[in-house]
Amino acid sequence: MSAFAFVLVITAALAHAAWNVIAHGVSKAGTPFLWWGAVGSTVVWIGVIPFTGGLGTDDLWGFALGVAVSGVLHVLYMAVLQRGYREGNLSTVYATARGTGPFLSVIVAVLLLGERPSLLALVGVAAIIVGVVAIGLVDRGRGGGARRRLDPGLVFGLLTGVAIAAYTIWDANAVRTWSLSPVAFMVGTTLLEIPFYTAGVRTRWPAVRVLWTTQWRRIVAFSILSPLSYILVLTAIQIAPVALVAPLREVSVVLVSLFGVFVLRESRPGWRIAASAVVAAGIVLLAL
Repeated sequence: MSAFAFVLVITAALAHAAWNVIAHGVSKAGTPFLWWGAVGSTVVWIGVIPFTGGLGTDDLWGFALGVAVSGVLHVLYMAVLQRGYREGNLSTVYATARGTGPFLSVIVAVLLLGERPSLLALVGVAAIIVGVVAIGLVDRGRGGGARRRLDPGLVFGLLTGVAIAAYTIWDANAVRTWSLSPVAFMVGTTLLEIPFYTAGVRTRWPAVRVLWTTQWRRIVAFSILSPLSYILVLTAIQIAPVALVAPLREVSVVLVSLFGVFVLRESRPGWRIAASAVVAAGIVLLAL
C-alpha cells in the first residue's frame, strides 16, 4: 500500500471515530436520525461536487447504476444493523459485523477482483480483524441463565458483516470501473437513501423536528464527518487494494475504544489496550 493511500485510510478512520464520538447517543433516535443524516450529508456535500471533478465520468448510466445499487445496499445495511441491535447484544452484533465485513471483503477482493496482497499484508489483515473482534467482545455479557441455541446477535452481526462486504466491494468496483468521483458518488448514494428513510418516518415527523431542535450541532457534525470518512476510503480504493483498505479502515474501532478507556473510563482497560495493540501490529504490517 502506498504512503498516500495509507494516510487517506488512517485519516478516514479518524473522521469515522470522531463522528461516532460526537454522535454518541443520538443514533439511538433511530430512523429520524438516519433521515437527518442522509439529508444533511447531501446538502453539505453537494456543493463540493463542482470542485472535485464533477461526476468524474461521462457515463451517466454507469454513475446512475453505481449510486442506485450502493444506496440500496447502504439502506439494507442500516436496516439489518438496527434490527440486530434490537434483537441481540450490542457488543456481539458490533464485533461480529466489524470483523466479518473486512474478512469477507478480503476474500471477495482476492477471488473476484483478482487482487493479490502479499503474505505479510494478509498477516496484517488477520491481526486487524482479530483485534477488532476482541475489542467488540470486551463487554459481552457473562450472565447466567438459559441461552438461546443460536444467538440472534451473532446472526444479525454476520448479516451486517455481509452487507458491509457487499457495499464495500460494489462501491470499489463502481468507482474503479466507471472512474467515478468519490464525492459525487457519495452524494448520489445519500440522496437515494432519503426516500427510503422518508418512508420510515412518515408517521414520526414531530420526532424528526424535535431531534433537529435539540441535536442540530451533532447532526451537522455527522453530515460533515460521516461522508468525509467514506469519501477518503473511496479515494484510497482507487489506488490501493480493497483487501488492504477494508480492514485498515477498522482502525476507527480502536480509536473509539481508546476514547472509552481514557475519557469515559470504561471497564477492562487492559483488555481494550491489548486488543488495540494487536490492531496496531496489523497496521504496521500493512504499512510495510
